Amino acid sequence: MKKRKRKTIYLLPNLLTSASLFCGFYAMVAAVDKRFVHGAIAIFVSAIFDALDGRVARMTGSTSRFGVEYDSLSDVIAFGVAPGLLVYMWALKGYGRFGWLAAFLYVACGALRLARFNIQAETVQKNYFLGLPIPAAASCIAASVLFSAKLGYSAEIRQIAMPIMVYALAFLMVSDIRYFSLKDLTFLKSKPFKSSVAAVLLFVIVLIEPSITLFVATIGYMVSGPVYRLIKGKKALQDEPHPKEGPARQDGRL
Repeated sequence: MKKRKRKTIYLLPNLLTSASLFCGFYAMVAAVDKRFVHGAIAIFVSAIFDALDGRVARMTGSTSRFGVEYDSLSDVIAFGVAPGLLVYMWALKGYGRFGWLAAFLYVACGALRLARFNIQAETVQKNYFLGLPIPAAASCIAASVLFSAKLGYSAEIRQIAMPIMVYALAFLMVSDIRYFSLKDLTFLKSKPFKSSVAAVLLFVIVLIEPSITLFVATIGYMVSGPVYRLIKGKKALQDEPHPKEGPARQDGRL
């Protein structure tokens, strides 16, 4: 009985990863069918499952090397290939070869970002990410689709704006710009009441205008890294220890 329960515990995180992978695949199907809003929503749902699988694995003590590798492969598809295809079909197709090359650049930089994360997982401080995380980059693309659908932007506007965003996201993912980790919630634990009130207010705002709120939040996070670097300056960054390459994490998920 205990052995069966243990297998169930190990299965749960991988089921969540599979759900994230499924949403990524569905986003690609929706993009091909030109149901871009459905594809964007699927990417956001995939990001939710991706955020849950690692936490569930750690809470249940079911972390494994298999889970780490499966999660990385799932992320390449759900947050690399899926948003790359979505943005190509939605805004870049009119550019022909240059359009799909821009989409490929996004996918390639996303894969490189994940590979770098894997080899530096034990050496980078837990309170920040080195480079824009690929789920955040995918969320920027998905939020742009929803925002455009909400405000009714013309195809001409998105064909100008999205190539710039795609190149910016590709650069930020492989850069050494630091982004605050949303996994570090110690500041929330120190003020639980205020944090709870803020969470409720944020939830209400998202429900009122989800497309606008998600767009502002994702773009705000995207630019937060470069803005923080400009404020702190290069000297402050040089004083901090630079991460060294090391073995991928053996006992935890991404």
